[in-house]
Amino acid sequence: MSADASPNVLWLVLEDVSPEFGCYDGPDAVETPNIDRLAEEGVRYTDVYCTNPTCSPSRSALATGMYQTTIGAHHQRCHQDQDAPERPNPLPDGVRVVSDWLRDAGYFTANVTEFPDSVGIEVDGKLDWNFTYRGEPFDTNDWADLAENQPFFAQIAFREVHRPWVTSTDGIPEPATPSDAEIPPYLPDHPVVREDFAGYYNTIMAGDRKIGAVLDDLEARGLLEETVVILTSDHGRAMIRDKQQPYHGGLRVPLIIRWPDKYQEPEHYQTGTTDSRLLSSIDLTATTLSIAGIDPPDSMHGRVFLGDDADARRQYVFSAVDRIAEVPGRVRTVRSKRYRYVRNYDPGRSWLRENRHVLATRDNLWVMKNLDEENELDPVQAKYLSSTKPPEELYDTHDDPHQVENIADSEDGREILDEMRCVLDEWVRETDDQGRFPEYPEVTRYYEATKQEHYDERIEQRREEWDL
Repeated sequence: MSADASPNVLWLVLEDVSPEFGCYDGPDAVETPNIDRLAEEGVRYTDVYCTNPTCSPSRSALATGMYQTTIGAHHQRCHQDQDAPERPNPLPDGVRVVSDWLRDAGYFTANVTEFPDSVGIEVDGKLDWNFTYRGEPFDTNDWADLAENQPFFAQIAFREVHRPWVTSTDGIPEPATPSDAEIPPYLPDHPVVREDFAGYYNTIMAGDRKIGAVLDDLEARGLLEETVVILTSDHGRAMIRDKQQPYHGGLRVPLIIRWPDKYQEPEHYQTGTTDSRLLSSIDLTATTLSIAGIDPPDSMHGRVFLGDDADARRQYVFSAVDRIAEVPGRVRTVRSKRYRYVRNYDPGRSWLRENRHVLATRDNLWVMKNLDEENELDPVQAKYLSSTKPPEELYDTHDDPHQVENIADSEDGREILDEMRCVLDEWVRETDDQGRFPEYPEVTRYYEATKQEHYDERIEQRREEWDL
């Protein structure tokens, strides 16, 4: 397909949000009419997982269609210009960002940060790549440039659900309150936790309003029916045991695709339906290239899931967690349609990664510590504050959707455990997982010193506040 015959493509990338919209049967208090409309006019995907439950590694994978563990982008915030010591990390030969592939095919590219006053929104254009990119990865940042430069590929990053959350509920017809919170079993039902969830719900609704403004303006400009609109998130919600952790709360992401009327619907797509295929977020990258008429390179890890050239269905999806802030670690996980297997390469470390940023900013963690001191956490909640974790975890996600009952040592789980071990071992070998090599010592020392300087005083204040 030539560029002249290809539709525009627009990525709407939310931050730190799980599939908790109205169209995903999310919490009753969360009303998302604009996202719901997108789902009604498109396809809603229900079993999609990112490759890392933190921002920069996940975004590095999404940008390239490659596992961050293969391209050396697996640690949180490394190789970025603001970091010191600077250690350039160019992409491996043959690996490129999605906008470069599309520009070569005749697409105009944009990372939008500027909108006309009539749209009335602000966004920050977050990229957060853990690799060194020299040059300009996009042609413009101005929304107004797109109408005169088609076909275009544009992405818009929405920060509303990223902490610290906005507190304003202006424009939200029925703001969520703490009584609306639906608390998962691994967190205590406590007023502070409920308040936190209410804030999370309200930021989702604030993000939905911005998405509505973008869709309305796209339609007003006559571009909606010429543009494939794709909505997703970089990873799941920023709650304790969700973000930074290898479970569904941090890894499962929304994916909605709306196909424009001007173009014939591709194979494996039917407007107004739900698709339960197991997908990885990097499949979106490969599929975007295919939509533009570009054959993804054979070396790309993402798989095409739409069109005549769609790849075989995935049987498994893979994710990884490595150093986060100043806290080292290596975790790998594989998910089938029913089971999630987690391998902790460093079981001697604490279950929750209590990096200094989290300790300084998350009330929920201090609530849990305080309740633990008073022996008021139940066994499920208390185990996440333990100083060690099991080397392996296995969960039946059908019977245990929150993944709290580890069946790795059970007789019933033995056959599945052996299968998932082999699958993960093969993936580590085939993808040349760079997590098996240590980071340079000066890099880890830098993060330790930086976080100490920024947060240690505040952490001590918090210990006193919580009498711990």
